[in-house]
Parts: sequence; structure tokens; C-alpha cells
Amino acid sequence: MTQLFNLMVEVMLPLTLLVAAGAFWPRFFADAHVAVMRTQLNRLVLYLFYPCILFAVAATTPVNADLLSVPLLVGIGTLASGGLLYVLLYVLPVWRKLADPTRAALMLGGMFGNTFNLGVPVLTFFYGREATRYAVFNDMLMTMPLVWSLGVWIATRLGSHRTDQTHPAVWRVMLAMPPIWAFVLGTASQQLGLTYQPLVNAAHMIGQATIPVILFVLGMTIPWRRLAPRPEILSAAAVKLVAAPLIVWLVVRACYEAPGEAQFASVVEAATPSMMTALLLADRFRLDSAAAALLIGWSTILFWLTLPLLMAFGLLR
Repeated sequence: MTQLFNLMVEVMLPLTLLVAAGAFWPRFFADAHVAVMRTQLNRLVLYLFYPCILFAVAATTPVNADLLSVPLLVGIGTLASGGLLYVLLYVLPVWRKLADPTRAALMLGGMFGNTFNLGVPVLTFFYGREATRYAVFNDMLMTMPLVWSLGVWIATRLGSHRTDQTHPAVWRVMLAMPPIWAFVLGTASQQLGLTYQPLVNAAHMIGQATIPVILFVLGMTIPWRRLAPRPEILSAAAVKLVAAPLIVWLVVRACYEAPGEAQFASVVEAATPSMMTALLLADRFRLDSAAAALLIGWSTILFWLTLPLLMAFGLLR
């Protein structure tokens, strides 16, 4: 109970305040242009804050099998969740009336979690500041490659069905992202023994703004006035928040006789709510953006309940 109370104060309270600030900002400041603010803040994170924190962590983190097990395990959970969502949304007759753009948007949101911005605070609470490395390597080695390959395939083949448009190659999209180069540069400097600690400290200081800014933007993104509890939205949220971490935990128990910190960190990563990139993909490939935004909102809200439950049942340590 003491650990649970500390979790609420150290993690849930600041996360709630940051998301609430983004939600109430347009109401207190009528001159705030939400769409413009959201776009500019996302660019600031993508081109400055996030690359800095990736470089700082990668430049000081030795790569080993234990660390690499995190993206592997979370990837297994992601793919298994995708299979479960496909059966639920496309095979079973329960959601037969849903349009394909809605189904694809829910698949994307139910597969990919906000593993850095919501995962890092939880990882830090359980395992200390150095646990940020689990989220960084999971994002770079699992989430980003899968989002821009399998995620794009889901959006174009299962969702929009648009064959009259050409999209840039996945590798071009990946190579145009500053976070990729920051991670590669940091990893290379660590492997070659060229890490310059003052530069790492400077990058870490800048990168600390990543999570507060993104959570503020998350609060501006969630459609608070339209948060109707639609059954398909709640079902996809249940897959993301409950089924995914349970799958990863079962794989961990089956493959590791004595699971360590990295393996439990993979369960934390799998337990995170839907990532905001699902909305970006929905907008870009003309899926159901409203459904994607609702899933992000409901999964974020329910995360405040499912995380303590997973902790109570021993899936998180």
C-alpha cells in the first residue's frame, strides 16, 4: 500500500497535472490556437527535445542481451495484441458494422503504446533514472520500425484501401527523423568509447523537456467533450492495457526462470496506453481520426486504474 501511494504521488499526480494543463489551457486562454500550438510543440519535441534525450541515454548505455530483451518481449506483445485485435475487429461478427478506417485506427491504437512519455515515469519510479534506457531502446528498436512498416501496412491495406496515392518509402521516412540519427550517434559514441560526459549532460538537460511537453500536448489532443464510452473503443483499450502486458508477462514466465529488472520493465512498457502516433497515422492515411483520438483518451484515463491493478497482481515489480 505504501508503494502504491507513492506511485500515485510521484507518478500519477504530475502526469495528471500535465495532461490537465493541456486540457484546460484553451479554456483559460481564449486566444490559444490549439491546432497551431499542438503542431509547433510536436515539432519542438521531434527536432530538439526527443533527439537530445535519446542521444544522452544511448551514449551512456552499454548494449547487452538483457537490454535487448525488452524490445523483443514488447514486440511479441505488440504483435500478439495486433492478432487479437484483428480477430476481434475483422473476423468476429461483433463489430461487423464498423467501417474499415475505424477498425484500422483501433488496431493501430490498440497495438502501439506511449512507451516513452508514459513509460519512463513508471520505469523511473520502479527502477530509478537509469531505467530510461529500456524505453529508449524499445522505441528505437521495436516501436518505430514496426509503426512505420506494419503500422503503415495496416493503415493502407486494412484501413484506407487507397491505391491512387503514392507514399514515401518507409526507409525514407525513417531516415528523415532526427531521433533516429541522435540514437545512432549516441550508440556509436558509446560503442567506440568516445562519449563526452559534459555533452551528454547538456543533451540530457535539454531532453528533460520531452515528457512534460508531450503530456501537455496529449491533454490538448484528447477530445474531452466527446469521450463517449463506445464499446469498441473500450474493447481496444482493454486489449492494450490488460491483454498486452499479460501476454508479455506470460512469455517472460515461460522463457525466464528468474526474471530480472529488464523483463519486468518490458511488462511496464507493454502496459502503457495508446500512443499519439496512432492519431498521426489516422490523419495521414485518412482513417477514423475521431476513433483514434477517443482510444488515446480512454486508454490514458483507464491507465490510471489498470496500472495499480497490474501492480497489485504482481505483474509489475
